[in-house]
Amino acid sequence: MAKLLSILVLTLIASTSVLSAKEFQEHNSLMNHGDGHMMDMDGGMVMGNNTETLPGGCDKIAATKEITVHAGHKYAEKFPGRMFAFDQQEFQFEPCTKLTINFINDDEVRHQLMMHGLPKYLYPKGMFHLEVTGPGSISGTLILPSADKTYLVHCDIAQHMEKGMKAQLKVGKGSGDLPSIPGVSAYVIQDDYSESIPILPSAAEKALADKKKAALANVEIQPNNAVISGVMIIGLVIGLLLTPLLIKKFKGKTFPEVITYIFEILGDFIVLIAKMIKRLIGLFLSKTKVLPDK
Repeated sequence: MAKLLSILVLTLIASTSVLSAKEFQEHNSLMNHGDGHMMDMDGGMVMGNNTETLPGGCDKIAATKEITVHAGHKYAEKFPGRMFAFDQQEFQFEPCTKLTINFINDDEVRHQLMMHGLPKYLYPKGMFHLEVTGPGSISGTLILPSADKTYLVHCDIAQHMEKGMKAQLKVGKGSGDLPSIPGVSAYVIQDDYSESIPILPSAAEKALADKKKAALANVEIQPNNAVISGVMIIGLVIGLLLTPLLIKKFKGKTFPEVITYIFEILGDFIVLIAKMIKRLIGLFLSKTKVLPDK
């Protein structure tokens, strides 16, 4: 009985694994939405498809080429620290080439092959785009411009390019190498896992530290604010109490007379304070005076 149960469990696990794995799908029945935009309901999409219209400066199609580009996790194994990659990182064709790209996704996730910087009068948003969700293939065609230039080829899914899925396509002599192309050009920020490198706090940890610092700053400021508020309240109360008396006192007087009276009050107040301080000093000295020996 136990043996039969084990067989059933293993069969169930195997069946679940088979069902969870997506079958390889060729996306070749795409709906045309105009302007070179085609897609299906199964995760396949082409944007900027162009098989006939020549870019400016191209009198004719100089050559017809076809390439196959794979995308997947396994192609990043040769690049330490990378997670995804294309199987090729650099392409070069002569200007005005009619290029067909067969894009194959070997992963269970969605991948893209995108080119930026193309002429916007010919390619909407200046972009050529192939996309496949899960294992599958899709094809698209474009005609390369006439000028020597290096174009970025990458996957635009969040973090896929940063994790290694990045390449460059040179038309003619190109315009130099792009940064951080795996196996072609140096990384702008090189990965370094040595123990001598200090571990910097994450964005979340830094935000928490800043929040604590701000909270402590508020705690220190609050007592001062309380004192200031108390003094302001006392001043307002005294002002409200004295206002009727001052209005009665100043009634019928000119502005210079009011100013003169205020300065007289301030002078009397200063004299009073001086007398009080003098008296306190006298009392203090009399209590601390050393009596002579008998």
